[in-house]
Amino acid sequence: MSDPYELLGVDRDADADTIKKAYRKLARQLHPDVNPDPATQEKFKEVSAAYEILSDPQKRAAYDRGGDPRGGGFPGGAAGQGFSFTDIMDAFFGGQAGGAGGGRGPRSRVRRGQDALIRLEVELAEAAFGVSREIKVDTAVVCTTCTGTGAAPGVEPITCETCRGAGEVAHVQRSFLGEVRTLRPCAACRGFGTVIPEPCRECAGDGRVRSRRTLTVKIPAGVDTGTRVQLGGQGEVGPGGGPAGDLYVEIHVAPHDTFTREGSDLHCTVTVPMTAAALGTTLSLPTLEADVEQGNGSGVETAFDLEIRPGTQAGHEEVLRGRGVPGLRGGRGDLRVTVAVETPTRLDARQEELLRELAQIRDEERPDGQVKPQSRSVFGRLFGH
Repeated sequence: MSDPYELLGVDRDADADTIKKAYRKLARQLHPDVNPDPATQEKFKEVSAAYEILSDPQKRAAYDRGGDPRGGGFPGGAAGQGFSFTDIMDAFFGGQAGGAGGGRGPRSRVRRGQDALIRLEVELAEAAFGVSREIKVDTAVVCTTCTGTGAAPGVEPITCETCRGAGEVAHVQRSFLGEVRTLRPCAACRGFGTVIPEPCRECAGDGRVRSRRTLTVKIPAGVDTGTRVQLGGQGEVGPGGGPAGDLYVEIHVAPHDTFTREGSDLHCTVTVPMTAAALGTTLSLPTLEADVEQGNGSGVETAFDLEIRPGTQAGHEEVLRGRGVPGLRGGRGDLRVTVAVETPTRLDARQEELLRELAQIRDEERPDGQVKPQSRSVFGRLFGH
């Protein structure tokens, strides 16, 4: 709110009648019944508040002394000592109340560092069965020259002369409510309460430097693209040599030549000739374990036999239980093998002759080409209609 004398347009030595006449004149112009404009209504409230102060001798005297015109509603009201805006904020947010030194105090130079994130690509078998990998990270580490203090060797921080170690300074503004005091971080020491006369040349007073280092990360079995592995305390060291944040390694699984993954299940497609699908056959299918480097031949199964039964149709799926990806919480998914039947596109004379003879024997020289219904009704599925 502005100066009540200015709001009413009267001098500071105006008598009660002059103040009353000025208020009535403005009230007739600004009253909500006369002018419903919201801005005008707000102005009317300010004028009414100004008249409330100047029409009361005690409130007017308190305002003229620079105190609280409401007569002690805030600390130092009637005594004319003003009130501190910080006192009100501290009552809400738990700070220290009081005079010029009563704020939240200097802030520490030592703070926790930020978390860091890197991305790591692994093979499908490594994601499935787990692996240990070495990674290179570029993060902030403690400066070895000053051991995190930020000061040159042999130099100690000294108390800030501007704020005298408080870390904050008071800014006073006079208003009709008295002296409004706000506390702000000291610009000279940036709120620390101390200054470093000679900062460390290696880290420029920050207490940390950037460094590339090598870490070993253990990737657990069953991870997938998007999984994050947490390495506690391996992130960025904080200012002033503060504790380091965490390092998160985000996994990206590279595509595989044979298998695709859906959750804990593996999928692959095998292509067999038309004759093999009709007569049946046995295929040798590689296992995912074959991609894992075991060393010295540990007897890990690298392939297994997949039986294609006679009469297998194109699109048939064989489900092999427990040959998928291990889960992070135990168990293992399945391997789902889809059979694709390959029809020959080029036949020599003898092959064509044999196929025509087979078609004649099976009475398939002129197939009907019947179209099977895509779906049946609920009752048809239940009762076989």
